[in-house]
Amino acid sequence: MVTAAHPRSASRSASRCAPSGPLRRVTPVPRLRRLGPNWYSAVMGTASVAIAGASLPASTIAVAPAAPAAPVTAASVTAASVTAAPVTAAPVTAVSPVALPAPAGLQDVLEAVWVLSALALAALLAARAAHWVRHRDQARADLLDPAVAPFQGCMAMALLAVGIGSLTVGGGVIGEHAAVVTAWVLFAAGTTAGLTAALAVPYLLLTRRRVTAGDASPVWLLPVVAPMVAATLGAMLVGRVPAGGWRRTALLGCYGLFVLSLVAVLAVLPLVTARLLREGPPPLALTPALFLVLGPLGQSTTAVHRLADAAPSAVGGADAAALGSFATAYGTAALGLALLWLVPAAALVVRAARRGMPFAMTWWAFTFPVGTCVTGAAALSARTGTAAPGWAAAGLYAFLVAAWAVAGALTLRGLAGGALPAAPSEPPPATGRTR
Repeated sequence: MVTAAHPRSASRSASRCAPSGPLRRVTPVPRLRRLGPNWYSAVMGTASVAIAGASLPASTIAVAPAAPAAPVTAASVTAASVTAAPVTAAPVTAVSPVALPAPAGLQDVLEAVWVLSALALAALLAARAAHWVRHRDQARADLLDPAVAPFQGCMAMALLAVGIGSLTVGGGVIGEHAAVVTAWVLFAAGTTAGLTAALAVPYLLLTRRRVTAGDASPVWLLPVVAPMVAATLGAMLVGRVPAGGWRRTALLGCYGLFVLSLVAVLAVLPLVTARLLREGPPPLALTPALFLVLGPLGQSTTAVHRLADAAPSAVGGADAAALGSFATAYGTAALGLALLWLVPAAALVVRAARRGMPFAMTWWAFTFPVGTCVTGAAALSARTGTAAPGWAAAGLYAFLVAAWAVAGALTLRGLAGGALPAAPSEPPPATGRTR
């Protein structure tokens, strides 16, 4: 989920590359100086490939005890015996997803991708720490730059995404205990960073830069959607909290994160839509940022289903059933809106590509937001037992993998060739050695 952190630098660098006289000695700006928080989007996109792949219907099935065509298994025999018993059983109100291991080859690939995301996260955390130490002036300026500040939420989402991947596929690499500990640490760090970004970034932009509704951009969603990712990981950890009051408190806290993020998203989305309708398509390099709108829609669907899955162990049966029904209704509406947005967004991207849309870090917007829609659609399919969301998840996952491969390859090429991160030099003062 990313757009160009320094879009203004691209136009300046083009004019500076063309020599206008004898070659002059120019002191280059260190490349680390332009390493903005938008680079965490590469971690988010990589982790989403592992997370979404593990959530596909190919690796989970919905077991309905009364299904006539269900294969004969120990679980089905037990369910049949319970049904035939003279005692009255509680009615089944939802389809219970049963996780099955993915095929060995696919599981190995997903684990390798998660390891890659974890290593990239560690490298970026170290590089960003060095950025703050060596280029504190630039780091502070980024906090007040409307084009860069919203990306401060990317670090939180990168931490949380790797934490989610630790629980879903990381256990096969580092062991279950280490995976759970890693998830707890990343949840604490990511939630703290996400709440800080969600509250501080809008405050700084409103008080220091005086941004208005006319400046609304899809990147404004980045800091406010971070608590939604925290709610997702928190829901996966609720079952590991001691039962009773502590577990109920943890569940309510995760729902609080969900509501906080949802309210902020509902405040930003109309502004983004209104500006798009009023001013037309964004510049070519920023067109992929339209896919960022898919992020809160897909992530909120994933979060509400994860919370509903955790509810039975924390609250009563009636409350858990109500939360499950809410998850189904909300997920259906949110994914419908996501597909409705996807059509014009994809059309505008095709339009921009035909007009020469250049590669930029904006292309990572094709990864994490789409991955959240994959996990949301897969969760909806598992809960309802319907195949349509599962097929949608499979199709979106194919796009996700292709987009990740292309964005990753072009990013590596940009790093190797020196084009990324962009670090244009300021022109030196004029001297007598000119034509």
